[in-house]
Amino acid sequence: MTPFESTEQAKILVVDDESRIRDACTLVLSEQGAEVATAVDGDQGVAMIQREHFDVILVDLMMPGLSGMEVLSFVREKHPHTVVIVITGYATLEHSIEAMKKGAFDFIPKPFTPDQLRTVVAKAIRYNRALQDIADTNSRLKTLVNSLIDGVLVLDRDRRVVLANPAFLHMIDYHGESVIGQRIDELPVGDTLPSMIDEALGMDSDALTELVEELSWGEGEQKRFFRTKCTPFRNRTRVNIGAIMVLNDITALKELDQLKSDFVSLVCHEVRSPMNSLMMQMQVLLDGLAGEVTEKQREILSRAMAKMGGLSDMVSELLDLSRIESGLITREKEQLDFAALLNDQVTFHRPGAAERQSSIELHVDSPLPWVFANKRGMEEVLTNLITNGIKYSPGGSTIDVTCRVENEYLHTTVADNGYGIPAEDLERIFNRFYRVKDENTRTQQGTGLGLALVKSIVESHHGIVKVDSTLGKGTTFTFLIPLNEIVSA
Repeated sequence: MTPFESTEQAKILVVDDESRIRDACTLVLSEQGAEVATAVDGDQGVAMIQREHFDVILVDLMMPGLSGMEVLSFVREKHPHTVVIVITGYATLEHSIEAMKKGAFDFIPKPFTPDQLRTVVAKAIRYNRALQDIADTNSRLKTLVNSLIDGVLVLDRDRRVVLANPAFLHMIDYHGESVIGQRIDELPVGDTLPSMIDEALGMDSDALTELVEELSWGEGEQKRFFRTKCTPFRNRTRVNIGAIMVLNDITALKELDQLKSDFVSLVCHEVRSPMNSLMMQMQVLLDGLAGEVTEKQREILSRAMAKMGGLSDMVSELLDLSRIESGLITREKEQLDFAALLNDQVTFHRPGAAERQSSIELHVDSPLPWVFANKRGMEEVLTNLITNGIKYSPGGSTIDVTCRVENEYLHTTVADNGYGIPAEDLERIFNRFYRVKDENTRTQQGTGLGLALVKSIVESHHGIVKVDSTLGKGTTFTFLIPLNEIVSA
């Protein structure tokens, strides 16, 4: 394989005022498969360079008219990816070094042998091909990034923009001059985006590889919502040298989600009144206030009442979820005596536990701080967790409720020694309408919304809910509320 073998034939220009140099270069390089053109001086060389493209240019430094240094400057300005090799005599070696500093790829001193010429030109052609491959790759990547419907923003370690595709500029409604080189805080992107960039650039090499947040900007009908992912990129020594951010416009999804929530809320409100009326009338029948009821009729009415009760619970839980999604629960917080709240809930549920010969034990740190929270929400959380402990434990079990302050969180735990939850179900138990179905639980009624409601309420208080379970030994739910939600009594 010859040094110049390639998918494309190399085009080489030799600019030298000595005919023997031009002829020798043409002979040697042509034998290697190159297409060689020659120019007798710098002026002719520049004219040829303006008319056509060359992969490699060999230029003598010392020529009448335009010098080789001037030809080099012209090529670097007009055709920065063209490789230039300077030809020099020993007397102009210092000029050759100066040419290298100004962008020449290499130099070859006169007199030179055919092998020396072949070697330096082959190296230059490989370099030229590598530059072309990089340029082609960059062009394809730029086309790909520019065609994405997601916004893409790339910044260097100084938080200056390296790349911003049209989708990103449209998302921030930017119509000014090029953003390349601008700092992120100079763009109309609010505070969250720069904060994410700072956090990503500050990650150490062992930290998480990406940050994901949901953010918005704009007001009223112009408000847009975005799912944003920010990832640092690192050099070979795993030092952060920049960050890339991808923004996905989820405004339409948010609007659909809001329509769904509005529809569910409307239906629930419309269903609740006639449903309550039906339950009251069935209770009148069961109480015999509308006439004597046979045992068969009582059995049928009781089953209907139980089903209606389950439907009523689901409506209530759907409305509660709607309140959480609308943000009402976060606006309805107050100072709560959490110890008193726990005591009230445990006292309320003890009769239900006693019906199954079970008991509920309460253990709290004393004194327990008050908490700034939504009272109804906290009651919902405790009710769901305690009733689950009663329902999913065999008769004679004990449900332990504990509360303490630890590591800047208020920890509340509800533990039972019941049936437990299979490991494969643990990741899904907080999903809406999901219920564990096995031999022990299939007879239990429920909507599958209780734990989803627990998770939503706790997270609306900037808290965390966790579960730990072992089949046949029981389940422990723990929810944590950060201390910055706590107000001293």
